[in-house]
Amino acid sequence: MIYLIFSILFSTLLFVIFKYFDIYKIDTLKAIVVNYLVAFGLGFGLSEITFSFNEIPQKPWFFGAIILGALFVAVFFVMANTAQQNGVSVASVAGKMSVVIPVVFGIILYDESVTYFKVIGVLIALISVYLASVKEEKSTLNKAGLLFPILLFFGSGIIDTTLKYVEVNFVKNNEASLFSGSLFGFAAFFGLLILLIKTIQKREPFGLKNIIAGIVLGVPNYFTIVFIIKAMQKSGFESSTLFTINNVSVVVVSTIVGLLLFKEKFSLKNKIGVALAILGIVLVTIA
Repeated sequence: MIYLIFSILFSTLLFVIFKYFDIYKIDTLKAIVVNYLVAFGLGFGLSEITFSFNEIPQKPWFFGAIILGALFVAVFFVMANTAQQNGVSVASVAGKMSVVIPVVFGIILYDESVTYFKVIGVLIALISVYLASVKEEKSTLNKAGLLFPILLFFGSGIIDTTLKYVEVNFVKNNEASLFSGSLFGFAAFFGLLILLIKTIQKREPFGLKNIIAGIVLGVPNYFTIVFIIKAMQKSGFESSTLFTINNVSVVVVSTIVGLLLFKEKFSLKNKIGVALAILGIVLVTIA
């Protein structure tokens, strides 16, 4: 349970850091690339086992790490486009409501339990994510803009599902750091390719503040992945329960942090959403 709590807290910290990115006008792409490099270094530096780099391509999770690294970068860009075209609240809702995908796959692939409490809890959780995330602003969902929320929904869900599949079938308990560092390394590689293409199109200095921002982001981002993997390995929760608790809790805690730290407006819908989220988590946990 402690790993799940830390995953929720570090995920919320990422929300806070991204908020400050906007305040201090950080180049998000550059910071994200640095962040992946930092997380890559931490993964190998904090590995629980001794290893040789030559051994990594032989690991059973190697190709899973490549796929997840590519997905991390792709979903990030989809998330950015969703936020720009449809608003931050739409991006948040689309990303977190994707929890339904790993829940369904957990039931299908791992024969996880299906009870009335769990079904009702997940439905309440989905409603709570929407209500807790939605802001009192009008978002235009034209036909072109609707594509990105849909891609974000499926992309985020595929990441959670793939992470669970690779962890269950290929990652040993003492290889969480090594696996996490590897997938961040591949994410850094794909991010650098994109950055190189953009630099060729438009040359500009990297900027010291972007490097610092990337380092600040990279540390909690790394531990977010490590803790969610550890939670899957040791919490005792089924994945359908784990991802529901994690995603909904992140939305609730992030909403409360936004209220207290950034003085964001807390509407009646948000209050109802937080209350329903707590109810949903309780129902899923006792299922």
